Amino acid sequence: HVQLVESGGDSVQAGGSLRLSCVVSGYVYKDKCMAWFRQAPGKEREAVASIYTVDGSTYYADSVKGRFTISKDNGADGVNILYLQMNTLKPEDTAMYYCAALYDRRDCYAATRGHAVTAAYWGQGTQVTVS
Repeated sequence: HVQLVESGGDSVQAGGSLRLSCVVSGYVYKDKCMAWFRQAPGKEREAVASIYTVDGSTYYADSVKGRFTISKDNGADGVNILYLQMNTLKPEDTAMYYCAALYDRRDCYAATRGHAVTAAYWGQGTQVTVS
């Protein structure tokens, strides 16, 4: 049973920081792409960061480059954790943030360039509000 469970969302002031976590269980994410997406009210979902699990290559949307950092931990017993460190937060970062399991390295790059990609699994989301 695959589960992606996000946490860490909160309400913060502009300029602040948050770290989101996504616990990934029941899914072998070796040779896969893991990503963070966000969706603000009335807007389309967009990928903000992705990481290719084979070599740790990371990709970022232009809107968050230099402010957000994606990383991962390889845990034991099939449990892995994906992180999104968000610094210098802006009101326009307000959104529901989701982690997702994509399929391959091409998805990692394509997603952050705004291209549509198919996700194998999604988490339920965690809310980030910046005021």
